[in-house]
Amino acid sequence: MTTENPTRTMSPILLLPRLSKQVIRRANPEVIGMDLRLLLGLSYLGDHDGAPQHELVDALCIDAKNVVLLLNELEDRGYLIRRRDAEDRRRHRVHITPEGRAALDRANRVAEEIEDDVFRALDAEERATLVSLLARALRGAESARREGCVPEPTVGLGA
Repeated sequence: MTTENPTRTMSPILLLPRLSKQVIRRANPEVIGMDLRLLLGLSYLGDHDGAPQHELVDALCIDAKNVVLLLNELEDRGYLIRRRDAEDRRRHRVHITPEGRAALDRANRVAEEIEDDVFRALDAEERATLVSLLARALRGAESARREGCVPEPTVGLGA
């Protein structure tokens, strides 16, 4: 007989990836109109039009090479354009196109249906609280990373 340790199974560090997997299962490209990683990039640009290309590395938590590949794919679809920064010619700024906005709007409508399915156990107020808490946690984690305040793990995995 096994007994669950609620302290471990209810940990956010375990719950968040499990919940993410539920979203990923439902958000396949056939349903949402594009790969979820493309939607993440396009969504960021929808909120940060004209962002420097290198900003997406930290914002999306992927390395520079993969940001370039992601942007290439979005650009090939006509969803964005990259322009040289007028103030620093070595830098590119990324702009969402009208086609990109339309694709983002379509994907967001489908994403709302997925959210309704995944979060059906929560009422509207609980969902709003969840979004607020997740956004605050994300801002804090991103801020700590930028400021170099992320501690090294003190316990190794399998020493």
